[in-house]
Amino acid sequence: MSFLKRLKDKFQPKSDQPELQEQESLESQSEALDDGLISIEEFEEWEQEQIGYKFKAGLEKSREKFQNEINELMARYRTVDEDFFEALEEVLISADVGFNTVMELTDELRHEAKVKNITETADLRETIVEKMVEIYERNDDLPETVNIQQDDLTVILVVGVNGVGKTTSIGKLAYKYKQEGRNVMLAAGDTFRAGAINQLKIWGERVDVDVISQAEGSDPAAVMYDAVSAAKKRGADVLICDTAGRLQNKGNLMNELSKIKKVIQKVVPEAPHESLLVLDATTGQNALSQAKAFKEVTDVSGIVLTKLDGTAKGGIVLAIKNELGIPVKFVGLGEQLDDLQEFSAENYVYGLFADMISDAEEIAEDEEGDRV
Repeated sequence: MSFLKRLKDKFQPKSDQPELQEQESLESQSEALDDGLISIEEFEEWEQEQIGYKFKAGLEKSREKFQNEINELMARYRTVDEDFFEALEEVLISADVGFNTVMELTDELRHEAKVKNITETADLRETIVEKMVEIYERNDDLPETVNIQQDDLTVILVVGVNGVGKTTSIGKLAYKYKQEGRNVMLAAGDTFRAGAINQLKIWGERVDVDVISQAEGSDPAAVMYDAVSAAKKRGADVLICDTAGRLQNKGNLMNELSKIKKVIQKVVPEAPHESLLVLDATTGQNALSQAKAFKEVTDVSGIVLTKLDGTAKGGIVLAIKNELGIPVKFVGLGEQLDDLQEFSAENYVYGLFADMISDAEEIAEDEEGDRV
């Protein structure tokens, strides 16, 4: 089975009206499962289709731009030659895939074309998609899933500069874990930015979770100590901690984060279990620069990439993982509470190439029919 056909079979709804399937709620499907009206396999298939739909809808801008440029490129260059590869490099760089990643990808495509004797650019289409997945999945010892403790408190630190959607991401993470049946609490550790504490409290009310806070200007480490102590006392499953994002002064930020970790570890020695960096996908290469800077001042275990639905440069996902060695763990695909989705390379590639996947399979079916 071809790579593109495998993605199509996994993600594309069997119904001709995926929008109608999307309207079916998780609650209704769960009830159908409980009542024996559908099997576990059918429920999981439905759930995967919903994820595929969200990634397809959320990556629409990136998909349209990228696929249009690839199609135009292949219409302009019919033959695989150096001119084609140089033009492809420009397309990938414009999608914020990252210079080093682009060079690596095109070098591998040159080699693949030579080994397989591929002479027409159209025959290289599927290989481009495969190689993008391969490059992302290298260093697969870096876990994409969040390190949730099954029988103890999980502490998640969230870092990021102001304006990237940090507070919103914390609120949506709290909603996600509460929907999973976990007892969630929040810690308002960004005590110096005006309004940050109040914003987190509003999110706490919205998703119905407790927020531990002190007055503006308080010592963030003191807030964290109170929060982790309260979380342990109340039997919380997940504590999500907001922190300041004053990246201008790296020394102060490093000292502050170090102090926060020390006080948390007095209560939970192995914490924090995750340090998630929130980045705004619409800022492109600036997001990559922020990731590099934060990596210098603290241990970043994963990325929360917000506003991916608002950019046509979704290639930044590849650049972050390949050039920094930090996995993307969540992506923001819309404004709804459940639009912060766990990341996977296959979901991402499907969202980025959904139309191309359908077109390639139709072409393959036509060719098979012609041979018969």
